[in-house]
Amino acid sequence: MGEGCTRVTKYFLFIFNLIFFLFGAVIMGFGLWLLLDNQSFIAVLQDSSLALKAASVILIGVGAFSMLMGFVGCLGAIYESRCLLGLYFTCLLLILLAQVAAGALIYFQKDVLNKEMSKIVTKVLDSYGGKNSTTEQAWDYVQRTMECCGWTGHVDWNGNMVIVNSSQLLFPCSCQNISLATGNSSSDSGFCEALTAEWPVYDAGCSASVEAWLVTNVWVVLGICLGVAVIEILGMILSICLCKNVHTEHYTKVSKY
Repeated sequence: MGEGCTRVTKYFLFIFNLIFFLFGAVIMGFGLWLLLDNQSFIAVLQDSSLALKAASVILIGVGAFSMLMGFVGCLGAIYESRCLLGLYFTCLLLILLAQVAAGALIYFQKDVLNKEMSKIVTKVLDSYGGKNSTTEQAWDYVQRTMECCGWTGHVDWNGNMVIVNSSQLLFPCSCQNISLATGNSSSDSGFCEALTAEWPVYDAGCSASVEAWLVTNVWVVLGICLGVAVIEILGMILSICLCKNVHTEHYTKVSKY
């Protein structure tokens, strides 16, 4: 490989590592969103699911490590350091294998994840006390914006202790279907009093809407991970080519006697 090809390879490797650095920043940002978000269904899962918190921390760690590797790759390309290029290749290979393993685990455990999510929501509904905690606010937001009630239907609220122990006909205000409401209650959270045994709430459960929302966001994450994987493979190829060429060029520059 000539000096011109080496220079082109070096510049391409630098550009790919810059993109890889940015993708790492996106992954870390998504992990931070999962960890800190309190305005979506994710907030409902956060307080009850250690797995989600662990996944958030892992995403943050992977993103930060990817950014570090992008920086190391840029340095290796600029200074043509075989040590940095070799370290970069090895770390990219490990990250790629970890991504494949994580993707396979999520795919084959999706039924278990769905059951876990259903248990978490049921626990949230049973313990809902109308105190406007972060979890309760998030679930009220889900029901209000998605126009649904409960997980599979409004009967899921029958296990709620406040409703069970009350002498009044209470129902969750965030479930209220305005077209069926006959009272003057306009609260978006807590409990409202029904005039009859038939609650003026939405019939549909939130599971279908929430699962569609999660699937949409999962595909976004998978798309980002796929893009990162492509960048990783290209970076590995370029780093090996540059590393080999640097060794060859240094060898040819040695005086022969």
